[in-house]
Amino acid sequence: MEVTIYKPAKNAMQSGRAKSGMWVLEYQSDSDKFVEPLMGWTSSDSTLNQVKLEFYTSDDAIAFAGDKGWAYTLISENSRKLKPKNYSDAFK
Repeated sequence: MEVTIYKPAKNAMQSGRAKSGMWVLEYQSDSDKFVEPLMGWTSSDSTLNQVKLEFYTSDDAIAFAGDKGWAYTLISENSRKLKPKNYSDAFK
């Protein structure tokens, strides 16, 4: 089984960075999606695409995948680049 481990970006609707420190382990679905003929919804045979496991560190997620014998892809964390700003810069 193939899994992806990554640290998601913060939600665009939040200004703070609270609850953005978790690493996510997400399954790669190998089953194809299809359109259900009756309602027109997109369906899949597998429910694993709905499962996301959260871990405090990437090492915990890697250890979990290793214990299960799963191949994993680690997507490195993007660092945030802060530009120092002064209040007086708005009036220049």
